[in-house]
Amino acid sequence: MSDTAPNAFIGRTEEPSDADLTKALGPAKPIWDGLVTDMAAQHGVATREWKSYSPKTGWALRLMRGKRTILRLAPLEGCFQVGFILGDKALVVARQCGLSAQALQALDRAQKYPEGTGVRLLIKRPKDIPTVKKLAVVKLEN
Repeated sequence: MSDTAPNAFIGRTEEPSDADLTKALGPAKPIWDGLVTDMAAQHGVATREWKSYSPKTGWALRLMRGKRTILRLAPLEGCFQVGFILGDKALVVARQCGLSAQALQALDRAQKYPEGTGVRLLIKRPKDIPTVKKLAVVKLEN
C-alpha cells in the first residue's frame, strides 16, 4: 500500500475512455469495475466524476454520495490507488475497525491536511478491496 507509482494518464488533457482505462489497468480493471459497482449498489455512492487538476498529475475518478466525495480512484499501470480524506473522528474509528497491520501502517504514514488525513492504498488484487470497503463505510458514517 503505497503511493509511489505514477498516474497512468499524466499529460492527458481529456478524461480517459473506458478503453483507455482497460488498457492502463490491465488485470486490475475488473477489480476497479467491481469496486465502483459495489459502492453504488451497497452504499449509494453512485455519482462519478473524472477530475484532473493538471496534466502533470493525471486523472482520478471521484466516487460521491450526493456532493460528498467518499473515495478517489487513480489509475496506475496495472493497478490503481484509492484515496480517502478522513476527519479526526473517522480516523479514530478506522483504527478500531479491524484493519490489517499494513492498512494501519498506511494510516500512520498518511499526510495531514486542513480538511483531514489523506489515506492512499494501492490496489493490485481482489484481496485488497475489503480494506477499501471498510474505510469507505467509516467515511460514510463519520
